[in-house]
Amino acid sequence: MNNKIKKYSNNFIYHIIDKDLKKNKKLSLHTRFPPEPNGYLHIGHAKSICLNFELAKIYQGKCNLRFDDTNPIKENIKYIHAIQDDIHWLGYNGYNNIYYASEYFEIFYKYAKELIKKGLAYIDELTKEEIREYRGTLNKPGKNSPYRNRSIEENIILFKKMKNGKFSEGQACLRAKIDMSSALMIMRDPVLYRILYTPHHQTKSKWCIYPMYDFAHCISDSIENISHSLCTLEFQDNKNLYNWILKNIDILHYPKQYEFSRLNLEYSILSKRKLNILVKKKIVLGWDDPRMPTISGLRKRGYTPSSIQTFCEKIGITKQNHLIQLSLLEHCIRKELNENAIRTMAILEPIKIFLYNLHENYEETLTIPNHPFHAELGTHEILFTNMIYIERKDFQEKYDNQYKRLKIGHEIRLRHAYIIKAEKIKKDKNKNIIYIICSCNLKTLGKKSSNNKNPAVIHWISVKNSFPAHFRLYNSLFNIKNPEQEENFLLHINKNSFIIKKGFIEKNLANDIKKNSIDKKIKLFFQFERIGYFCTDTDTIQKKYLIFNRTVSLRDTWNIKMKIKTTTNN
Repeated sequence: MNNKIKKYSNNFIYHIIDKDLKKNKKLSLHTRFPPEPNGYLHIGHAKSICLNFELAKIYQGKCNLRFDDTNPIKENIKYIHAIQDDIHWLGYNGYNNIYYASEYFEIFYKYAKELIKKGLAYIDELTKEEIREYRGTLNKPGKNSPYRNRSIEENIILFKKMKNGKFSEGQACLRAKIDMSSALMIMRDPVLYRILYTPHHQTKSKWCIYPMYDFAHCISDSIENISHSLCTLEFQDNKNLYNWILKNIDILHYPKQYEFSRLNLEYSILSKRKLNILVKKKIVLGWDDPRMPTISGLRKRGYTPSSIQTFCEKIGITKQNHLIQLSLLEHCIRKELNENAIRTMAILEPIKIFLYNLHENYEETLTIPNHPFHAELGTHEILFTNMIYIERKDFQEKYDNQYKRLKIGHEIRLRHAYIIKAEKIKKDKNKNIIYIICSCNLKTLGKKSSNNKNPAVIHWISVKNSFPAHFRLYNSLFNIKNPEQEENFLLHINKNSFIIKKGFIEKNLANDIKKNSIDKKIKLFFQFERIGYFCTDTDTIQKKYLIFNRTVSLRDTWNIKMKIKTTTNN
């Protein structure tokens, strides 16, 4: 059993497929990923993409990309392009063609007429509100529409009139004739076709009637010879309608539908409708805002295809709905970047240090490793001079015995360099700190201080070797764990989800980034020591300063939680 099979062999869908293929040697696995082009894909879709495409790879089968484009009101060609880009970026280009449900509109229409001719569908002229009222509730059965017993001939004529634009929107619809007293709401004469006078992105104005998703989806699966139709648990009841439609029309292939739990992620909304609200209300900067759980947002933030695939493998495929820890997603990218991100120093909130005992022209070049554990990643040079920047939070003016960084009369080590000691503070007339005056012990490179102690270590950048940079710090968009459950999720927006810091990086690094960023598609990753993992932003080369997006912080809380949980269980 190879590694890929091992990763998927512990989920129940794998076992179902394995059993089906062993039972029927002529059966070939054929899955599909069928997004509706009414928004961008999010991390929940990534779970389904990975499942469908990886299973097809494992069993040397096929996986179709099919756009279930049956609602022109909400759909847009830009979403189709974005979805294709996301799937390609994730590494799945294995489909032969792109399919559209709209390619089958003539076939859907034929099957709809077949149901009418069998007395299993009728034209209803109740309003949308009346249909909802007649449907009943979970505790109260529905009642038949007064139009339910129309003759087959009359329904055929009326359906043709619908197709030819003789009704206005909402004036008529085609409904299945099943059972208005069914315990399943989905089986209480569901609507199969409705009238929409909206041009379609593929068929233009050819059609003014459009099939409902449930009607089109199962027939599309059959037309494409899908063997296993995999969907999330909210479609579990819909399977009854899926099977009812296929059973009552003249088709040659019967796909089987199987459901698994959808992805629910802490501090996130995974509903395209709600994500669209965030975009329209300009709470975020667009579908690809790095705070969004969309694939394009995660990509801009610095997540990689492999980190998302790893996350999807770790959460697994089950029938139990769980709220997945955001820290697990962060753990997956952090673990990857910990192995290959270049280590360097950056200052987000600068304060100056003047090393008074060094000459104003003093310069020293220090060579430091790009990674502490991977020598093959090479080294780079930094400049050490008598004027440097450190982080403002690394100096405290008021004495505090618990504070372990730079303070007056105490020593600190500069990362990869010397030990310095704070002597006094230079302020302007408004009592603002201009710089901190320190002494530098040039005998301490790689050695302990004179009192044989190892002081705390802070990062720094030479003022002479600095280049301006903006650091975009992204945090969770919501300040509660499960905003999906809230009636008004907009009340729980985290006001500190996006912060910009204006600081500096090393000039040599800036030159290298500009040199390698001529093609905007190249994203470079860094671990800014003691701060976090960052990537270059695509806006970088358009500015007089560089822009970095924080992908993830350094602290791995998921590992900590797992250790605590393990200890508790023991």
